[in-house]
Amino acid sequence: MAASEQGGGDEDFAALLAEYDEKDKKRGRGPAIGDMVKGRVVSIGAESVFVDLGGKAEGVLEREQLADKDGNLTVKVGDTVEARVVDLGGKTGSITLRKVMAKGAEAKAELVQAFEHRIPVEGLITGVIKGGVEVQVAGVRAFCPAGQLDNRFVEDPAVFVGERYEFRITKLETGRGGQPNLVLSRRVLLQEAAEERAAELRKTLEVGSIVKGTVTTIKDYGAFVDIGGIEGMLHVSELGFQRVRHPSEVLSVGRSVEVQVTKIERTDDPKRPERISLSLKALEKDPWSDLAERFPTGARVRGKVTRMQPFGAFVEVAPGIEGLVHVSQLVADKHINHPREVVELGKEVDVTVLGIDLERRRLSLSMAAGGEEDATAAAEDRAATRDAVSRAGAEKGLGTLADLFNKNKKKR
Repeated sequence: MAASEQGGGDEDFAALLAEYDEKDKKRGRGPAIGDMVKGRVVSIGAESVFVDLGGKAEGVLEREQLADKDGNLTVKVGDTVEARVVDLGGKTGSITLRKVMAKGAEAKAELVQAFEHRIPVEGLITGVIKGGVEVQVAGVRAFCPAGQLDNRFVEDPAVFVGERYEFRITKLETGRGGQPNLVLSRRVLLQEAAEERAAELRKTLEVGSIVKGTVTTIKDYGAFVDIGGIEGMLHVSELGFQRVRHPSEVLSVGRSVEVQVTKIERTDDPKRPERISLSLKALEKDPWSDLAERFPTGARVRGKVTRMQPFGAFVEVAPGIEGLVHVSQLVADKHINHPREVVELGKEVDVTVLGIDLERRRLSLSMAAGGEEDATAAAEDRAATRDAVSRAGAEKGLGTLADLFNKNKKKR
């Protein structure tokens, strides 16, 4: 009776342990099937390699999983290995791990497991077929639709041939002769990875943040940049201080860029919960900041005609700096109706700096004969006025500053 009661107690205790283990798994403790885990090699046997996964968990891999093409083991005791959990209670009682999928009969069972547990599988793209590509997964022929190859539109699937990627099995059926028919997707894995990166990025992203990204799409009005699972908009006006007619002049798809976040707007779209504005321009030095030192009034400089309007021609004298040659300053002794009568678009011309308005970001230029003398005289005139006003501030009994200013004008 006692033995029976003791036996019943053991069964009850075993049931409690099993229930605890199940709750433990639901709480996320310990690895689950499909997880990628890392551990330290603690023992190497004739057929298996044992790995300490931490937390009293031990994993086991077949030796051939860690051998090179000549059969030589590629790890030693103390090395760290990374593998995927395929079983939580294998023949040894340890967690069964795999780095490479099995082939043949075992492969079929692993493919079923991968499908049921949504475990990624590695495949080699071997050719292009109607609607997509053919992929070899553990010796089994599979199909990946063109639309599932990437998270972007794929214009030519042939560029993927010969490449190895991870895929998720989205459909598994038993075909002729018991062979599994597989449909794969790489896109879902890329999207999941992007969502994970985006969630981490949102924790720290703010206006003013400087981030690295990759150009994903180019439009007439700007470019979209992936900054880590989130896309931001880089408007054409934010590409730099230099005038850009089309983003393709300075950017290309796939190019890495460093940008600054200038605006974050929340939306009601769960797929795109925010609109992010980016800028390359914000990270550049403002060319107007030292313009007066580089191009003082009266200076003679060379520039290129970039635009023409009936009222004058715009000349670029430095990257991001355009000045206006008013129609009256194109020639000294002849009336013209349009700048094209005397200048050509894209041609280099010599101009004289007449004046700079930093507040309005305007640079006045002249091509007319005598423009240099006029500009120099105007500069001297302004300097004389400033000196007179300064002296007035230090002297007393000479009337108001306005009187002195007017007096100076009458002398001129």
